[in-house]
Amino acid sequence: MAEIKTKEEVEKIRAAGKILAKVLKEVSIAAEEGVSGKDLDKLAHDLIIKAGAEPAFLGYQPGGAARPFPATLCLSINDCIVHGVPGSRRLKQGDVVKLDLGVRYKGYCADAAVTVVIDPGSDEARKLIKATEDALEEAIKVARPGNTFGDIGYAISKTASKRGFKVLKELTGHGIGKNVHEEPTVFNEGEPGRGRMIKAGMVLAIEPMFAIGTREIKQLHDDGYATVDGSLSAHSEHTIFVGEDETEILTL
Repeated sequence: MAEIKTKEEVEKIRAAGKILAKVLKEVSIAAEEGVSGKDLDKLAHDLIIKAGAEPAFLGYQPGGAARPFPATLCLSINDCIVHGVPGSRRLKQGDVVKLDLGVRYKGYCADAAVTVVIDPGSDEARKLIKATEDALEEAIKVARPGNTFGDIGYAISKTASKRGFKVLKELTGHGIGKNVHEEPTVFNEGEPGRGRMIKAGMVLAIEPMFAIGTREIKQLHDDGYATVDGSLSAHSEHTIFVGEDETEILTL
C-alpha cells in the first residue's frame, strides 16, 4: 500500500484511533486481579462493535504466524512480549500485562498498546513500563519530515540503555493504513541520521519493546513472542501521523 496517505485516508485512521483509544482505556481499567484474558477480550470486542468499528486483529495472520489470530485483543503476560492469546488464566498480583489492540473503521486501521501492572507490582516492573512509555515519547518527538528512521530507533534504544533495559531483537513497528502492517518498518534501534528519510504523510505505528534481562526472543506455540530467559517485558505503542509542521498522535 502507499506509504504516503491522503488527507481522506488520514481522517479515517484518525477516526479509528479515537475509537481505539477509548476502548483501550476501558480495557486497561478493567485489567485487575481475578479478571481473565477472555473477559478482557470480550470487553474489547463488544466495545469496538458498539462503536460501529471492527476488531482489526481478529482473524488476521501476520508474517511468521502459523495461523490467523483468534481474538480481538493481544494479551501478553510477564515474559510474553506481544501477540499473546487471551485465555482463561486470571490475572494475579504482580503480573505485567501488555494490552495490544487494533481497530478497523471504514476500511482503515489504527494500532496501540499499553502495559499495566497488577497491584502492587514491583518497582522494577514499574520502571520497565515507564521506560517504554518514555522511549515512545522520545521517538515521536523525532518523527518529523527530514529526520530518519535511524533517529527514531536511536531515540528508543538510547532510552533503554540509559534505564538499564534491553531492546528486544527482531520486533519492530510498522506503517499502517488499509492493512494493519504496511511499509515502512520502524526499527527500535538505529543510528542518528542513518536509514530512510521520514516523509510528511506517513502514518506509523511506533512500538518500543523492552526487557529486564535478555535481548533474545522465542516464538511460543500460540505464535506469541517471549523473552528466552523468562524476564519481564513491556510494550508501548501509538499510531502517529507525520504532518508537514507537526506530528499527531492518532491513538491518544
